[in-house]
Amino acid sequence: MADTSQLISGVAERYASSLFELALESGSVDKVGADLDRFQALLDESEDLRRLVASPVFSADDQRSAVSAIADRAGITGLVGNFLKVVAGNRRLFVLPGMVRAYREIAAAHRGEVTAEVTSAHALSAAQETELKSALKGVTGKDVAVAVTIDPSILGGLIVKVGSRQIDTSLRTKLSTLKLALKEVG
Repeated sequence: MADTSQLISGVAERYASSLFELALESGSVDKVGADLDRFQALLDESEDLRRLVASPVFSADDQRSAVSAIADRAGITGLVGNFLKVVAGNRRLFVLPGMVRAYREIAAAHRGEVTAEVTSAHALSAAQETELKSALKGVTGKDVAVAVTIDPSILGGLIVKVGSRQIDTSLRTKLSTLKLALKEVG
């Protein structure tokens, strides 16, 4: 059986690549990225929207009209508005988070940046984000674009992924390690 994560990744990369090429032609790479980030923020905030995107129960027409209305209300028009309608019409909304991530990576590579996926227990302040970018630039030697995801379950600290490297300083991981160490002692 084929690895479904590989299939989803391939679909996400193809869609993101096509969107990037259109954005590059129209000179709106940053605007498209900002619109995608805005839609991703809406996804992160709304359980109902995540259910609409992920559920195969809704018809393509229902998904397209709902996503179109949400995008219009959020002021997401142009390339990204049309892109969302095409994705919904093709029944690929469930891959949308992967498409956003792939677009960020393609745009960052185009700018000569490396993308770091950061998971934090709470939102980072502008100063913390700047300090993190500076530290990561020192490690990678390149400018770093940071994509922050909020996950309160890590309790504190950060999980940073840059390429194939991951640094996990989350409190959850430290507590799990301590728990294992205590089990071995007792």
